[in-house]
Amino acid sequence: MKKQSFRLTAMVIAMLLMAGILAGCGSSASNDIRIGVLNELTGGNATMGNSATNGAKMAIKEANAKGGVLGKQLAAVVADNKSEPSESANAMTKLATQDRVVAVTGVFSSSNAIATSNVAEGTKVPFLAVGATNPKVTVDEKSGKVKDYTFRVCFIDPFQGTVGANFVLNTLKLQKAAILVDNSSDYSKGLAAFFKDAFTKGNGSIVAEEAYLQKDQDFKTILTKVKALNPEVIYVPGYYEEVGKIVRQAREMGIDAPIVGGDGWDSPKLVEVAGAAALNQTYFTNHYSVEDTNPVSQAFVEAYKKEYGQAPDAMAVLGYDAANVLIDAIKRANSADPAKIREALAATKDYPAVTGSTTLNATHDAVKSAVIIEMKDGKQTFKASVKP
Repeated sequence: MKKQSFRLTAMVIAMLLMAGILAGCGSSASNDIRIGVLNELTGGNATMGNSATNGAKMAIKEANAKGGVLGKQLAAVVADNKSEPSESANAMTKLATQDRVVAVTGVFSSSNAIATSNVAEGTKVPFLAVGATNPKVTVDEKSGKVKDYTFRVCFIDPFQGTVGANFVLNTLKLQKAAILVDNSSDYSKGLAAFFKDAFTKGNGSIVAEEAYLQKDQDFKTILTKVKALNPEVIYVPGYYEEVGKIVRQAREMGIDAPIVGGDGWDSPKLVEVAGAAALNQTYFTNHYSVEDTNPVSQAFVEAYKKEYGQAPDAMAVLGYDAANVLIDAIKRANSADPAKIREALAATKDYPAVTGSTTLNATHDAVKSAVIIEMKDGKQTFKASVKP
């Protein structure tokens, strides 16, 4: 009995010690302000998601080096949505209910952001999207109401589509366009619709509209149809994996017309997939150009290169800007309470972001300029800047 009593006592002491250790961990964690960083770390949009995550982590690291926020250090809780809407919802649910973050930033794809925002509204944890440009991200499609807890730091597709259309009409001086749309993507469908509307209002004509799906490999059938109609320009508002294959196959088929797209093109993998030569005479609208000579931009580029050993793309800059806008909101709220952070985000005005002075308007969207990027021999070159 004595041996059993001794063993029982030892077990109780061990459990109490373990409880003390765990309590200590919990106490330490309570001294952090936890921010969710949710992105496409794997799957079809992984290069963009990893860039946005790098930018956010760098902003949080810099804030901590300056003493943190509200007397506490910030902790990035990183999550992967696997480039899927359902995984986006699952990851957001875990961040909000289990990881107890005070807010979440990230997400590039509009479809993923819409799924994330639905959870944000239900859990009342603010969500600040990085690169999702479809209007449905911040405004409920059915009711038309602005979502209380959802925001973004990027321009939206009505502006981006109009910029693309006007660039084709006024700079390239072309009036006959074919459109290739990813029917599995809210981003692609929305951007195509806004481009078409602005292009036809500017007296341009759409000679063909063809559809494809994400993860398609062979685009020769739709490209054959397009080639027969001899368009002056092809508009492809898709993501870099499919866009790269479309551009490469179009050039192989002898289609030498300019090809234009949106910010979904912005990835180093675009050149890997398409080939540098095939991308000549292609252009896309984007949030930022690494060639920007603004001192704030150049300082960020140098800091990012030092941190990660490579130049930033637009998603890295937007990830950085989004995290800093969120950190600024926490400071202005003077609280880590999600409801108060939400109020501060809604009041964001003239924040000096790397991508330009950022104000969140009545629909929780950023009002800022766009840039036109031209691909030359596999490298991005700054073509023009367009204000809203």
